[in-house]
Amino acid sequence: MSISRRTVLGGLAAVPALSALAACGDSGGSGTTEVTYGYIPDFNGTSLLAIADDQGLWEENGLKANLQTFTNGPLQIQALGTGDLDFGYIGPGAMWLPASGKAKVVTVNGVGQADRVIAQPGLSTIADLAGKKIAIPEGTSGDMIVQLALEDAGMSLEDIEKVAMDPATVVSAFSSAQVDAAGIWYPMIDNIKEQVPELVELAQNSDFADVMQFPNVMVTGADFPEENEETTIAVLKVLRAAMDYRVDNLEETVELVAKMTDSDAEAVAGDAGNGEYYKAAELDTMVEDGTIETWLTAMNGYFEKNGKIEGETVAPAEFYTFDLFTKAGE
Repeated sequence: MSISRRTVLGGLAAVPALSALAACGDSGGSGTTEVTYGYIPDFNGTSLLAIADDQGLWEENGLKANLQTFTNGPLQIQALGTGDLDFGYIGPGAMWLPASGKAKVVTVNGVGQADRVIAQPGLSTIADLAGKKIAIPEGTSGDMIVQLALEDAGMSLEDIEKVAMDPATVVSAFSSAQVDAAGIWYPMIDNIKEQVPELVELAQNSDFADVMQFPNVMVTGADFPEENEETTIAVLKVLRAAMDYRVDNLEETVELVAKMTDSDAEAVAGDAGNGEYYKAAELDTMVEDGTIETWLTAMNGYFEKNGKIEGETVAPAEFYTFDLFTKAGE
């Protein structure tokens, strides 16, 4: 697929058209509330919304959703801040924005397992990357996994030659051996393997599961839940129902996403296979036992350490509407 859920900060300047967006509110006395919802057209960003459309979940909960595609998460946060968007989707690399008070998280959508540190044939360890050129899409989970891998090896960015580039450029640069290694993800790695089948995978998300998870989330404006609690709960009811459907009907969901994004179903299936998805009740449990708060606290620490937080760090309990997600399931 051409655009990945993890592309959240790096080098993509395209701004989606926000024409004809309807502000959140009643639509002409029909009793239906209109919401604008942003998404990135890949499996994680699209699947719940595709299910909601197919299964009539918006209508069932008194909503009409105007869906808008975006190339990355920060553009959606910006649109939330200006009121041009009511809800959106971001990957883990953009989680510093809610932690900076720029948005509220309404639910975890899934956990990514697709990120890798890849290297050219002949390089077999992270230590081998010392002094080498490493392509990094800055501010993405590809950036995160490189830094985690270096730290685990007792190294830092100062020990390598960092080459910042957008994800699509990483594919071409690695394939033409312009760089020695990269922080990137599937399904883009599949494209690289077509040119460099002997590439080496040096690190992956699961290597750091004890210190960092890579959740992607659904977000809304910083003040939206408090000012529009009823609408927020209605949207969460839609997402909860779609989450359950996705787990029980993964193959059908792949087809829905392929149709909605005009993508190859096999590629979408590969994308879906690199994520972990939960039913709403499972997320309820992880909210109650503190699992999700632990994930987000660890991410806050990572972003603080790397100087990404703007202003005072906002704790997960303040930027995640745990109570509303649970209330939507009652």
